[in-house]
Amino acid sequence: MRLTRTLLLTLIFLLLVVLHYTLRPMFAWRASIDFLVIALLLVAVRTRPGIAALAGFALGLLSDSLTPEAFGAGALAMTIVGFGASWLKAAFFADDILLNGVFIFAGKWAFDAIFLLVERRLRGTDLLAQLLLWSPLAAALTAVAGLLVLLTMRPVFRARRI
Repeated sequence: MRLTRTLLLTLIFLLLVVLHYTLRPMFAWRASIDFLVIALLLVAVRTRPGIAALAGFALGLLSDSLTPEAFGAGALAMTIVGFGASWLKAAFFADDILLNGVFIFAGKWAFDAIFLLVERRLRGTDLLAQLLLWSPLAAALTAVAGLLVLLTMRPVFRARRI
């Protein structure tokens, strides 16, 4: 049963990565859903902090490979978010759907904040507008999409009680 659950989680993880590079560009929204953060958070709450940081680093490098002018910013942000999410999983990732939504929202907003500050492309009011307007909107959309994934896959993610 554990192998089946691991394989299904891996399949969901890969599907979210594929959605990030296929579905997300079609929307072309200013505040878009970040399927990579959802995938990272799903892995982070089920693994130890070191493994979550490694998964975040790999996803960050994957996303940074498409933006060479900010290479490394995504890797650093994903690593920190993955490690932090794994470390905080006991406190926040419960069966409560509202807490899960807040957890995904905070993870996405933290990723955006770290990425924007490390990238150093935006300054002044542009940075403030991105951090205080567009990033929370993207985090809210990501949280809604993440909750839809969790609700759809709830039987898979729920721990079996004997």
